[in-house]
Amino acid sequence: MDLRDDQPTQHEIGNRTFLIAPVEPLDVDGVRTVQVGTVLFVVAFLALLPFWGRLEEAQNTWLLWMCLTGAGLGLIGSAYCKRRRIVRTELESGDGTDA
Repeated sequence: MDLRDDQPTQHEIGNRTFLIAPVEPLDVDGVRTVQVGTVLFVVAFLALLPFWGRLEEAQNTWLLWMCLTGAGLGLIGSAYCKRRRIVRTELESGDGTDA
């Protein structure tokens, strides 16, 4: 299975031609991106936790639950992206079996 996605080297829009630089993506599998987002949600939750009383008075406790939910979904997303990276690595190395 070929996972390569051949991209165009230029776009023509109207009478102008735009060249596209051949730059490789930094994070193909998204593991680091999801992990950074998860950490940021945890940090936000911990930063808001001391202000529970004020948030409750202003009826804004949903901010805490949003951060906690984001961290939980980030953990699920991290596991998914790691599994996807393993499968992609196996396919690229030729270890996968084609049925």
